[in-house]
Amino acid sequence: MKNRESLNNKNTFIVKVEYCQHGTWQGQVTLAEENKTVRFRSALELVKLMEEVIGLSAEVNNKTNNARHNVS
Repeated sequence: MKNRESLNNKNTFIVKVEYCQHGTWQGQVTLAEENKTVRFRSALELVKLMEEVIGLSAEVNNKTNNARHNVS
C-alpha cells in the first residue's frame, strides 16, 4: 500500500476479518480507490497499514496546499 500518488483526500478501506485467533484479527484490507488488497496478521498491523495510507494521503495534501500558498 506504499507509493500512493493520488491527490484525493478520501480513503475507503474494506476490511475482511477472516479469523480471530490469539486475541486478535487476521484477514485482508482493500484500499478501494486503488483496488489494492493486503493481508494483515493482527489488528495492530491493520491499523498500521491504514495509518500508512492516511499519512501518505495527508503528506501529499500538505505539499499541494503549501505549493498553492507559496505561489507569488
